[in-house]
Amino acid sequence: MDEQPTRKGYIGQAWLVILLSLVYGGALAGVETALRETIAENKRRETYDRIPVLVPGADGDKTREVNQADEVIVADADGNWQRVYLAVAADGAPAGWVLPAGGQGFADRIDVLIGLDAQASTITGLYVLDQKETPGLGNFITSEALFTNQFAGKSADDPLTVVTTDPISGSHQIKAITGATISSESVCRIVNRTLATFKQPIRRRALQGGKATAQAPPGPGKDTQ
Repeated sequence: MDEQPTRKGYIGQAWLVILLSLVYGGALAGVETALRETIAENKRRETYDRIPVLVPGADGDKTREVNQADEVIVADADGNWQRVYLAVAADGAPAGWVLPAGGQGFADRIDVLIGLDAQASTITGLYVLDQKETPGLGNFITSEALFTNQFAGKSADDPLTVVTTDPISGSHQIKAITGATISSESVCRIVNRTLATFKQPIRRRALQGGKATAQAPPGPGKDTQ
């Protein structure tokens, strides 16, 4: 039996698969690049819509006015910078903060919004802005209010831990979603890491009365303070 034609056929099919993969991959990358600004703008609008829910007493219109007039930027000790949203009450007084955060989940990246009080000492709310976790399991981090509602009232200074049983009252424990422990742990890890890095810069900004900075986001090694 002549194996040469068969081998050539396999090689030809392999190159076809590679070529199609490159074409489709390039097309997807092009679409993502073209839509990047639109996606970012949609997330920004959704963030403003959620601020009055994440921070009690915040006025949506006043908050939008303050933040769109001037970016609020904080930076950690290593010069890593982060845009945050100063939640403002109707009378113009600072009501709290909303901190965008993100990290790896079980299946893909998870983006969340963390609400904090005016002193950045207490979590006032949590909202899952974007996720691609397993349908019917991990994606319940978005739809199950019983999960996200647990974060409100937790201290920003106590790292959160995930448990599969009912959490101890007054503790820093978060009960995992049944069948989605890894996704639940991912959300807590994102919150813990983000607060550990940026709560002190936000507190320093709060001591300045929430004053924003008009300068462009700093590069690596630069500080906005």
